[in-house]
Amino acid sequence: MSLLRFLSFLLLGGVAVALATQPVSVQAQLATSVSVIFLLALLWKFSRGAEARQLFIALALFVVLRYVYWRITSTLPPLSDPVGFACGSILLAAELYCVAMLLLTLVVNAEPLKREPAPQIEDDALPIVDVLTPSYDEDVSILATTLAAAKSMDYPTDRLNVHLLDDGGTDQKCAHPDPAIAERARARRAALQELCAALGCYYLTRERNEHAKAGNLNAALEHVDGDIVVVLDADHAPFRSFLRETIGYFFEDDRLFLVQTPHVFLNPDPIEQNLRTFRRMPSENEMFYGVTQRGLDKWNAAFFCGSAALLRRAALDEAGGFSGVSVTEDCETALELHARGWTSVYVDKPLVAGLQPDTFASFIGQRVRWCKGMLQIFLLRNPLLKRGLEPLQRLGYLSSMSFWFFPFPRLVFMLAPLAFILFDVKIFVSNIEEAIAYTATYVVVNAMLQNYLFGKVRWPWVSELYEYCQGVFLSKAIVSVFLRPRSPSFNVTAKGAAPTQDRLSEFAWPFFAIYGLLALGAGVAVYRCVAEPGVRQLMFFVGLWNMFNLVTAGVALGAVAERRRRETHPRLLVERRGALALGEEHVRVAIEEVSAGGCRLRAATDSDAKALAAAKETEGRLYIDSIADAARRPSLAARIVGVAPDGRRHIAFALSQPQDHLALADLMYGDATALERFQSARRKHKGIVAGTVQFLWWGVIEPLRAFAYLRPRASEAALREPPPFADLSNLLGRRQPRLRPPTEAKAPRAAERAPSSKNENV
Repeated sequence: MSLLRFLSFLLLGGVAVALATQPVSVQAQLATSVSVIFLLALLWKFSRGAEARQLFIALALFVVLRYVYWRITSTLPPLSDPVGFACGSILLAAELYCVAMLLLTLVVNAEPLKREPAPQIEDDALPIVDVLTPSYDEDVSILATTLAAAKSMDYPTDRLNVHLLDDGGTDQKCAHPDPAIAERARARRAALQELCAALGCYYLTRERNEHAKAGNLNAALEHVDGDIVVVLDADHAPFRSFLRETIGYFFEDDRLFLVQTPHVFLNPDPIEQNLRTFRRMPSENEMFYGVTQRGLDKWNAAFFCGSAALLRRAALDEAGGFSGVSVTEDCETALELHARGWTSVYVDKPLVAGLQPDTFASFIGQRVRWCKGMLQIFLLRNPLLKRGLEPLQRLGYLSSMSFWFFPFPRLVFMLAPLAFILFDVKIFVSNIEEAIAYTATYVVVNAMLQNYLFGKVRWPWVSELYEYCQGVFLSKAIVSVFLRPRSPSFNVTAKGAAPTQDRLSEFAWPFFAIYGLLALGAGVAVYRCVAEPGVRQLMFFVGLWNMFNLVTAGVALGAVAERRRRETHPRLLVERRGALALGEEHVRVAIEEVSAGGCRLRAATDSDAKALAAAKETEGRLYIDSIADAARRPSLAARIVGVAPDGRRHIAFALSQPQDHLALADLMYGDATALERFQSARRKHKGIVAGTVQFLWWGVIEPLRAFAYLRPRASEAALREPPPFADLSNLLGRRQPRLRPPTEAKAPRAAERAPSSKNENV
């Protein structure tokens, strides 16, 4: 940002503050706020572009600043009421935190950057790339998919090395005092070595499990020598074009240390699953990856997110490898390298498909780790004090870290109305006219601002829902970090353990308790409105606030009432061609949907449809049209397991060999435009009215479903998860082979790995 532009913003900000602090009558305030709302609606309807965006933000901020000034100067209870003053101060502090976060968000997202495509580089000039996939306890099938997709990327094979970093088979774990744990670790090591040998990948492990993911990555750096390091989580499969779309940026900037791409998930998180929003509502992380990372990129502050990223090896060597003081080594590493003068790039194009936690408990476990890690960095590597950062880089990192204090304000907002309703504690000094002129208009303007900026990536009130669901548990995590900032340990997020029955999460009981408390408050508010005319107006206003909280708590009950997952494997809509061989019949088919368990296809032409209908066999092979040479086309053993009324066939795959995952990777991850279509189909703008109606509907029906789940439906044995591929085995009518070594085979030593010995094991 130029000095002249900065001074202009500073001058305009001073004028805005001066205007916002002018004393006016309540009627004038209401007229001003309503006029601003009307102007915002006109801008929204008839004007777009950078100038309209800046004007929209400026007008909205004027109402926000007027509200803040009024709250600070006119609404705190008097000191003569110490209980009310204390409670009112807590509420005001929570509101000021939200306003501060809003201001930081607007600074970060003032001009989100859209990058030009990376230049295409000739093969002879491309650098050597080492793909590092850290693993701890993920299932072999998940790892096979990720490794196969990485090996299938469009990149010269002599310049691409894929490494599996196995922290579940270290020498420490293989020699564990518990024989069962040691045996599992040795069996895992043997299975993964076999998998890597079959796929042409390198297996790496180390002596001890130290410093979690950062330690695992740093140990691997000692044994790889490529110019670029790609980090992929064990459940993040790259599409074929991943490197071609990203590697060119390193040729434009010698000081570039990071190219980060978005995390896009093929399965719903627990809240999306339980509210049934996955294929029609933007995912919770899309606000960050779709807008905020682009905003950070404008100020050279886009940071490493742990996976789906490329890093320059020279930069990592200068910083001493991946930072490991916190449990979020990704952001910490980026902070260190930005402070050293390195630059970053964010590519807003989905090129990697990942998996999200399947249960609410694992979802909370993941968020607890993120929260602890970001607050550790805030305390131990505070960006405001870090030398070498530019001012806007400091604000960008500060925004990302201070966001994780949200649990306290969120819980304050949820419970604050009860202080007045149940105990008559006046935490907010105001009459109904002032509440409408200031508070109600502020809420409307804030909702309009959020929807204007983020409407395509975040539905109305969904942020409040996610923050409440997490805040109930993250509050304790925040306190623990402040008490012992160096103590949090890295916990791996469980994946692939989807509920097989409708059930309540083991974390559900606090949500029932809070819902009951808010329902009690609603009943008392109605009673006091009728029985106490003196407080009727204010009680009505506070009662509405409590009712909104009750609706949010009701939707949260739906979020923790876990629905059975009917899809064992995440699926992706594709547009691929192939041939289905059934006995002597070879039918041309269009493949429309694919997962690790199978696909849906239809005959390519009418004549193919007739041939497919006449075929007597149900088992055969599906050949994928990915290369011209028919003899080398990848194929999968397949069986028809269902026929839809429109003639489409449902096919089940038999992934009995590691090489089958290479064919699956070609089919599922060969075309990144499929992921773009999936993402864009969910990015439909949801207006404030429609979003509010949807939220209210959830608030009515989801508590009914949650209370229905209180009745036990199955024994504990029935809730146990099936083994991997169990559903596929049932479809095929036979036992599915597993990627395991023979029981009599000895576990290979850590120094033995495949496919070559040019690098030693860690």
